[in-house]
Amino acid sequence: MTSYATSSVRADLSELRRLKTLLPPELKSWVSVEASTAVNPPLITSEEIGKDQVEVQIDLAKWDMLALDQRNLLFWHEVARIQNDTIPKDGWEMAALAIGLGGAVGELWVQDGLLLVLALALCGVSGWRLYQRNNGEKTLREAIDADDKAISLATRFGYTLPNAYKSLGSALKVLIEQTPKKRIRRRYELRLDALKKSAARAKSKAKPEGSGLG
Repeated sequence: MTSYATSSVRADLSELRRLKTLLPPELKSWVSVEASTAVNPPLITSEEIGKDQVEVQIDLAKWDMLALDQRNLLFWHEVARIQNDTIPKDGWEMAALAIGLGGAVGELWVQDGLLLVLALALCGVSGWRLYQRNNGEKTLREAIDADDKAISLATRFGYTLPNAYKSLGSALKVLIEQTPKKRIRRRYELRLDALKKSAARAKSKAKPEGSGLG
């Protein structure tokens, strides 16, 4: 049992090291790749861990169930999100909203008009930022843009264009099949639809043998 656990840990560490080699040279000094330690984490996500430092976090148990090419394209999708600067920031909005609401209630009590206006303004700014962060259409557009850039990254690392599309498309199909939540599954479906259209445009432009997507 101990031997199995040790070999599993070695395999995980080997995969994390392998993924780090897939980072573009310009990102290697400030982007790290680690196993997620959260309870029921997403397959892959990124977060800022300090000034000018981003950590890609992977649920290795789910990750190991994917084919190698599928992993690569999903990893490059996350890299593209980092390059596009669409990783959520430090989350100050929730704290600001709570402070603003608390301040507004307090100023209503003491009836200080100027401070009440300032508290309400803080609520407005933080509320708007939260809306922007959670806006479904915006996040979908960002995900589709990251898919397009992931294809470019794959070709930069030696993939042919048809194989890059095929690998990302098959990865999205797996995620669709394995995602029980309808809203999240629908987002993957929309990304796959956009990817197929992008592959068709690339095919008509470059006249390759085939896009590999069906």
